[in-house]
Amino acid sequence: MDPDLSAPRRDTRGIVDPSALLTRVRLRRHAPAEALRPYVENYWFIDWDLPAPYASHIVPHPSVNLTFQWESEYGADSAESEPYGEFTGVYAPGLYTRKIGGRGRVCGAKFWPGAFRPFVPDVPVADWTGRILPYEDVFPATDVTAVVSPADDRGRIAALDAYLLPLLPAAPDPQAGLARRLVARIRADREVRRVADLAHTEHLTTRSLQRLFSGYVGVSPKWCILRYRIHEALEAAATRDDVDWAALAADLGYADQAHLVRDFTATVGVPPTSYAGESG
Repeated sequence: MDPDLSAPRRDTRGIVDPSALLTRVRLRRHAPAEALRPYVENYWFIDWDLPAPYASHIVPHPSVNLTFQWESEYGADSAESEPYGEFTGVYAPGLYTRKIGGRGRVCGAKFWPGAFRPFVPDVPVADWTGRILPYEDVFPATDVTAVVSPADDRGRIAALDAYLLPLLPAAPDPQAGLARRLVARIRADREVRRVADLAHTEHLTTRSLQRLFSGYVGVSPKWCILRYRIHEALEAAATRDDVDWAALAADLGYADQAHLVRDFTATVGVPPTSYAGESG
């Protein structure tokens, strides 16, 4: 089943200790213009005004992001930075950490996994993986101030729509649609546990599936399967008082609890029981 394109998701999957982050920043997600919805999952806006630095940690999704932002430090001599834009490929190594402090604002566009390639069709999405670039290296230059300066969300949405709508691909790319659908299936269907099984049920060879993901998603199908498992475990640890980790491991397709603990610890940096205790 295709993902719902009518509204952005409201969950906090991927955010490490979401309650701590959301007490420090204002996070909102909005749907883009209708014509952009097959490509852009949501616009996400963050504003903060902090008396002390804070490090936010994210277990990234298999998505690329376009962001426009500004920030300033506290202090008598503090100065607001010039607004700037960044293009971030899928952040594959592990946790993405961002230190914030003072005042700041980020206006981001998160593309559906698999759906970005038509905007830059000559470059496999894997070429962007793990990279953070000035946005002008990928997109046409624009007046960044016009995106980040509106005081209300409606103005920021309108500015992002005005920038991205003229960049829409001339025609749909069936391979992008297929890649987006397969990632959505991996995310929603816990029965998808092995790459070979996914390829078989989709009438693809394992090699062609891997090529599709390299070209359109930026990471392998195995990476997506493992990453969405960790998102589920992270959400469980943050929202449930008593998690049966052995049962959750089985539900997520792990051979045993030890394998879940190993992957969780390698990704998040602490075992799931320790994380649950710290975030509870």
